[in-house]
Amino acid sequence: MKPMKSNKNLQIALEHGLSEEEYNKILDILGREPNLTELGIFSVMWSEHCSYKSTRIHLKKLHTDEEWVICPPGENAGIIDIGDNDAIAFKMESHNHPSFIEPYQGAATGVGGILRDVFTMGARPIAVLDSLRFGELNHDKTKHLMSGVSAGIAGYGNCVGVPNISGDTIFHKSFNGNILVNAMCVGHVDKDKIFYSAASKVGASVMYVGAKTGRDGIHGATMASQEFDDESESKRPTVQVGDPFKEKLLIEACLELMNTDSIIAIQDMGAAGLTSSALEMSDKGGTGIELNMDLVPQREKNMTPYEIMLSESQERMLMVIKPEKAELAKEIFSKWDLDCVVIGQITDTKNLILKKNGKVVAEIPVSPLSNAAPKYDRPWEEPKIYEKYKLQDEDCINLVVALGKIISCPDIASKHSIYEQYDCGVMNDTVKSHIVASGVVRIHNSEKAVAATTDCTPRYVAANPFIGASQAVVKAYRNLIVLGAKPLAITNCLNFGNPERPDVMGQIVRSVDGINEACKKLSFPVVSGNVSLYNETNGKAIQPTPNIGAVGLIENLKKTIPNYFTNSKHDIFVIGKTKGELGSSVYLRECVGKEIGDCPTLDYDEEIKNANYVKELIEKDSISSVNTISNGGLLTLLAKMSFPVDIGVKVFQPEELNIEPIEFYFGEDQARYVVSTSDKDGIIALAKKYKVDLYHIGNTNSESVIRFDNELVDISDIKQQYNQVINF
Repeated sequence: MKPMKSNKNLQIALEHGLSEEEYNKILDILGREPNLTELGIFSVMWSEHCSYKSTRIHLKKLHTDEEWVICPPGENAGIIDIGDNDAIAFKMESHNHPSFIEPYQGAATGVGGILRDVFTMGARPIAVLDSLRFGELNHDKTKHLMSGVSAGIAGYGNCVGVPNISGDTIFHKSFNGNILVNAMCVGHVDKDKIFYSAASKVGASVMYVGAKTGRDGIHGATMASQEFDDESESKRPTVQVGDPFKEKLLIEACLELMNTDSIIAIQDMGAAGLTSSALEMSDKGGTGIELNMDLVPQREKNMTPYEIMLSESQERMLMVIKPEKAELAKEIFSKWDLDCVVIGQITDTKNLILKKNGKVVAEIPVSPLSNAAPKYDRPWEEPKIYEKYKLQDEDCINLVVALGKIISCPDIASKHSIYEQYDCGVMNDTVKSHIVASGVVRIHNSEKAVAATTDCTPRYVAANPFIGASQAVVKAYRNLIVLGAKPLAITNCLNFGNPERPDVMGQIVRSVDGINEACKKLSFPVVSGNVSLYNETNGKAIQPTPNIGAVGLIENLKKTIPNYFTNSKHDIFVIGKTKGELGSSVYLRECVGKEIGDCPTLDYDEEIKNANYVKELIEKDSISSVNTISNGGLLTLLAKMSFPVDIGVKVFQPEELNIEPIEFYFGEDQARYVVSTSDKDGIIALAKKYKVDLYHIGNTNSESVIRFDNELVDISDIKQQYNQVINF
């Protein structure tokens, strides 16, 4: 059959973000010209945001299989088994473009969307986290964006009543024109009450529940698949508007209906709204779906099928339910003051059929819109790895000056003005939050808890995408270890620039390879994720940011210990090889003004060995505090560990470490931890058993100063610098 070609609607297709090649493929699939509604449906389903057309062939490499994985990637959220019929559902997603255009609503609806991804699986959300990237602090837009984003996260999460337990925030000039707002949600579900999205029962009712459909968010998925330019702020109409109180009602109503054996399949109306939810459910079930546009609850008059199908109005779900349960569902949703309407049925046609006023207004085969969407093996080039850095005399500055510069740089400084807006204690199960790199939430009415964290160091990924992305996984792993948690699984949010550029595509490919290697080595599988591309403005891409969200299990909450010093008469040790690696470090950037050098090396044997050693120290109550050395190096961490209770520290460089003081105090070598202890001999003996590198570097005291290398810093002075940088 000869391929169809037509220029009749080509310009409209191009305006919808489709290529000429893709438009011709649509003509072949339909055997005719698409109408506007059909063209709009193809455009959102084949957008980068919905189809992952540039990354699908690479994402298939990821390690997703371990015995505790219940639901790997492919559903609304991943699910892992934590024993006792308890399971944890979790996922991370991006809302970058909307948050740059309209920071409050963009961030707020990002939280709302990730909550729905989790409770769609039957899980009650028990925690949210966020991972934020902003431009330079002195850039004219940064404080406005930071204020709006943090207020949006707080405004939505606080009202819904789910604690925000942790997150991370980084600043860099590459984010001046394109911030990143990644949100993660963790939920708890009974292992035998998990819900999925495959609509396989022909004749079942398709039910619309939640808020009414409006014109907000139309083309949101398409907009998220394009890079920005100077006119991007005019795209405000594509940003959705959220209602957290409606979301709270939706959570409770859905969870109540889930207890009635009524639901066959359920899907969030997220990106691409009613279009994606209908098509994904029918495609997974191998069925067709017919919808009546006249029955869709609408809050605006005279909405067209095009607008109804592409709207991204918030707080909406699509369910496939047993026909005999329709009245029960209506009773439950009426009680919660939410719309609940049967708008169609599952068919055996394997087509999406839309009707309005009794007439068919769109008819498209389901499969080509979903799994058969375009899949590109885009050209890519091997990333240029930064050269190894060797310390130069001119790069050495006074240690006290260096500590002051680092502790007061936005990446390191306190983010209290952000996280203090968040309710971290609602539901009364939060154990640790925000002052640690990970948050901890108790499984209700038990001594078991879930630890969760987010992490990525973009400057490492820019220097070496493979190792930098691997380190994001390993750093998240360490963040869980220091809480006494067993790391179980990760989600990811891969934020990059334009994949049509071979250099950017190279960053993506090698980052995925690095994540895959780390997950395999650590038995730390990927169970869910998200890809956000075209994060650039006027051709300038962000630093590559493959954010990692990770979850671990704490079997006994009594075995968690602080990540800061609590006793003024304990010895301090560093665990892990210390070579003084400064490549791509905070020290070089903040103190020398150089963004150079390959990132620190990675040794998985060291990571696993040192982690197991730390876990046994925690289990045996051999240490009084523990933290992992990362951004800013050892001295930066020691200062931060001294802040909460003003414990003094005296530090010295061990004789066996033949490196420069700058390298010792500010190197960012991996696989390292700081511990304090009253059992000096015991931890030395255990270190020999594990064959770990262990250095005695000093002790805590009651002086309220930090002494190091014949220098002295008053804790109150440096803490003031740490706390006063980020205020808005």
